[in-house]
Amino acid sequence: MRFLVTGSNGLVGSRVCALLEKGGHEVVGLGRGPRRTEGAYRYVECDLTRDTDVAAALEAAAPEVIIHPASMTEVDACERDPEQAYAANVAAVAAVGRGARKLGAHLVHVSTDYVFDGDHGPYDEQALPNPRGVYALTKHMGEQAARTFVPGCAIARTAVVYGWPAAGRPNFGAWLVGAFEKGQQVRLFEDQFVSASFADSVAAMLVELGERKLGGIWNTCGADVVDRVSFGRSLCEVFGFDPGLITPTRLVDMKLASPRPLRSGLKVDKVRSQLRTQPLSLSESLARFHAAWMAQRGA
Repeated sequence: MRFLVTGSNGLVGSRVCALLEKGGHEVVGLGRGPRRTEGAYRYVECDLTRDTDVAAALEAAAPEVIIHPASMTEVDACERDPEQAYAANVAAVAAVGRGARKLGAHLVHVSTDYVFDGDHGPYDEQALPNPRGVYALTKHMGEQAARTFVPGCAIARTAVVYGWPAAGRPNFGAWLVGAFEKGQQVRLFEDQFVSASFADSVAAMLVELGERKLGGIWNTCGADVVDRVSFGRSLCEVFGFDPGLITPTRLVDMKLASPRPLRSGLKVDKVRSQLRTQPLSLSESLARFHAAWMAQRGA
């Protein structure tokens, strides 16, 4: 099958491209700036906020399936620059969606648990979103844009995606490892509950949604909902770091620019029952994360 993957320089997109290539598919990766990933698949520089560039790239690639992980994910940066957040998380989705509709391509659009307010999590696929903050609002609007142009698309919601090696800016897991390696103290939220998700696992679920051309909403994330302090302590146990480097703190004490959902997390019952690719437990995810870290170090 012919696939096009946006954000192919990123943490999830790069892994999606690698898995698709391994599966024998024809792959085109889109990314902003020069190529920063390995692989034999074709790479095309493309600014997704420019409609004409997106249309030309999609028409040239003529994909049967588009997987769209690219977005602006820095929550506080979105709050400070809503115009850029709207361009990346809404207008770009609309441009990709229009191209998919014109080509008759299936679309797998990647979203987030932040579309929920975090008052009553964890959430299943039928829960009603109630986004708070610019990042959350634009990601929710992006879901609507995807559905508008490709009604049969898949909306794949994930959360706190981490992996090694990092791609672009450090992800939560890679940031923690870097800090702990240096013996640095870190402050983690004891009152925010999340479905931390190993990037390789997320990518595998996205690939299956694309290969099978499945539609609807899917929670493509880790199987366990934990607070960030517990995640950090579990990581320390697996990696052999000192858990005393973790300072528990509350979200309200950090005075961040954008609101975050507190009791968030996503239920994975639907994925467990309907996908071959199963969500990973926290222990299994961290074991694979550690193995990837060790391999990069040549250990």
